[in-house]
Amino acid sequence: MKVLVIGGTGMFGSRLCELLARDGHDVTIASRRKPDPMKTPELASFAHVEFDRNGPLSSFDDYDVIADAAGPFHAYGDDPYRIAKAAIEAGSHYFDLCDNAAFCQGINVLEGAAKTAGVTVASGMSSVPAVSSAAVEALCAGQTPLMIETAILPGNKAPRGRAVVESILDQTGQTYVERLGGRDVPVRSWSGSKTYDLGEYRRQGWRIEVPDQRLFPDHFNCRSVSFRAGLELGMMRYGLGVLSLVRSKIGFGVPNWFVSLMMLGAKALEPFGTDRGAMVVDVTLPNDAGFIRKTWVMRAENGDGPYTPAIAIRAACRDLATLKSGAGPALSLVALDQIEACFDDLDIETEHTQQDAIPIFEQVLGAQFDTLPDVISATHNAVTPRAFKGMASVTRGTGLLARIGALLFGFPPSAQSVEVEVVKTPDGRGETWVRRFGTKTFKSFLRPSDKGMTERFGALTFNLGLQIQDGTLHFPVTGGRIGFIPIPRFMLPQSIASEVDKDGLFHFDVLLKAPTGATLIHYKGWLKPE
Repeated sequence: MKVLVIGGTGMFGSRLCELLARDGHDVTIASRRKPDPMKTPELASFAHVEFDRNGPLSSFDDYDVIADAAGPFHAYGDDPYRIAKAAIEAGSHYFDLCDNAAFCQGINVLEGAAKTAGVTVASGMSSVPAVSSAAVEALCAGQTPLMIETAILPGNKAPRGRAVVESILDQTGQTYVERLGGRDVPVRSWSGSKTYDLGEYRRQGWRIEVPDQRLFPDHFNCRSVSFRAGLELGMMRYGLGVLSLVRSKIGFGVPNWFVSLMMLGAKALEPFGTDRGAMVVDVTLPNDAGFIRKTWVMRAENGDGPYTPAIAIRAACRDLATLKSGAGPALSLVALDQIEACFDDLDIETEHTQQDAIPIFEQVLGAQFDTLPDVISATHNAVTPRAFKGMASVTRGTGLLARIGALLFGFPPSAQSVEVEVVKTPDGRGETWVRRFGTKTFKSFLRPSDKGMTERFGALTFNLGLQIQDGTLHFPVTGGRIGFIPIPRFMLPQSIASEVDKDGLFHFDVLLKAPTGATLIHYKGWLKPE
């Protein structure tokens, strides 16, 4: 089979050429300049054609498959699907390595033309969404997932092409939308870090937009979809985190000189870190009366991770007859077993695991959890994001300690009646609760521990001795610390907090007092699932 690889000299394109050649395909590289045999001797054996994506495209007639590995796809101008259209006119199948959400989602405008021509046009034949959707499909095994989480975590020694760096920097600090608990939630790109345990090592991932967040909610009928990417070195991760925060506040573009500067910095740090990377796909599913979390992990060693984005095209080219004609994002297009078979000559292994997913309040309360009234247990009996809305009253203390408490915790001002919203987002370790009273928000992180439930507000962490009395759930403070420094008992705040069922409606009543007994804040009201 004859395959033309546009951008075949790039980081991922060159690896795609190599894999296709191993499978016996006749591969031609299309690029502006012929590969330099001194710099890239591994490409010297491939045929080459000079190519300008804005020039004539008549040469496509000679190829069975056109693979676009050039990118960045968000910068393809007023006619972004020009290459795909030319492939259809030539009767060639078209695949690209796009991970730009808008480009990938929009290619379905070519559906009719692709079907008429009897060819497959698939955008996103890369780690996302082609590989990630294949993993979700296999893990779900016909069930509807409650939550999908994906992460790509490369090693620091993995090469980074300019297109990849441009794509990351272009997004950093921008706002996009994720579906969480059935709600469209704005998310700042490169924020919300999470640590992944990969066995012999751990990696941190940060939220960033890929096609999965736009496509998976409808494709898999899933109410919560998130994606994270990571860099191995903390200096680089947190540097992007700072850049993200600054760009979100003051807004500025990313000029070419800045991209070049970042590439120089990445090059200087290349000797540090490792050449091993990973990809993680988690799905949470209903399981009888509870929940189960299934995970697919791909681990790449010895620098083979950068082959992953080329694997879906390799798998497709091994068996084009199984593909349906038409155009669209590469969702569940290639099966996971076909993808895993393409790792056979690479230092890449995969693992499938599963475990029960137990809500954090059930973990702490054990069998007592089942004694809670249904309206109370329902607010805590979940392992996926969910939101609640209602009304509340707020009374804030007037003393110095109350003002300090409001400053530290972000407590809302006093109000007779104010709209309240609580969003609970689990992350596998615990839950982040974001409480909004009117326009004022404050958040905390709840996590089970060997001492019961803990709740963290910034550097302050409190132990909560959860108690159930007469169907009411109480949250007394039993201990605390600042960082790792214990807070003496006489300095602990007093928490008179409860949740109760009143006529089938969830009611909360939270009174926090200073160690002196002075009121810090008192808020109470009701909530319903959104």
